[in-house]
Amino acid sequence: MYVDSHCHLNFPDLKAQLPDILTRMEANAVGHALVVSVNLHDWPGLMAIVESHPHLHASVGVHPDNDAEDADATEPTLDDLLSRAAHPKVVAIGETGLDYYRLQEPLDWQRDRFRLHIQASRQTGLPLIIHTRSAAEDTIRLMREEQADRGVMHCFTESWDVAQAAMNLGFYISFSGIVTFKNAVSLQDVARKVPLDRMLIETDSPYLAPVPYRGKMNDPSKVVHVAEKIAELRGLPVSVIEQVTADNYFTLFDKIKQ
Repeated sequence: MYVDSHCHLNFPDLKAQLPDILTRMEANAVGHALVVSVNLHDWPGLMAIVESHPHLHASVGVHPDNDAEDADATEPTLDDLLSRAAHPKVVAIGETGLDYYRLQEPLDWQRDRFRLHIQASRQTGLPLIIHTRSAAEDTIRLMREEQADRGVMHCFTESWDVAQAAMNLGFYISFSGIVTFKNAVSLQDVARKVPLDRMLIETDSPYLAPVPYRGKMNDPSKVVHVAEKIAELRGLPVSVIEQVTADNYFTLFDKIKQ
């Protein structure tokens, strides 16, 4: 069984095709998927999807790209996260982290939000789903300062040094379709080095469709191509990557009842 550790099935393009996507997941032996929250406004709709399907689970959190100055944004409180995290289908906090790619300083609000999510993770015992872009140094620094000790670096694109720093804090490394891209040489090297017992795979769908679907809409059924590429890079049968990443998923997100 394959598992997609990070997708956005509640996004409009995927939600509109949900029955077909679920059929394709079954056909490709994708047995579980984690539908990840990016804001509180859309969270009820996300939950309506996962509550209807036993093999789908959810997180709760606000993406670092969700600008605090946006009129439509809802800045989370600790109580917001804790109360929603009590739902039996919510198995993680996030996605959270830091993203300096499109935004400019001052970004204290983003760092404060990240700290808040780490506090929620520590209080609930649920793992963090961390997004970092153009902010690796600050991301690791805040993880250390707030004693983040459990979770996953999702859609990993950073260096081996960053991967090691995260793993030293107790985090898993998750690879998306980017690892299949021809120009992702440095990331492919990281995928060869990450210990199998610390590796996850994901789609981050509807984004980042793997080769041979690059440029098209992604969905959880395509996570098998991520596994196939990692197996190729490591000279292993794909069944090994399939098994270890599924085992790691249930180890990390241990609120899920198999």
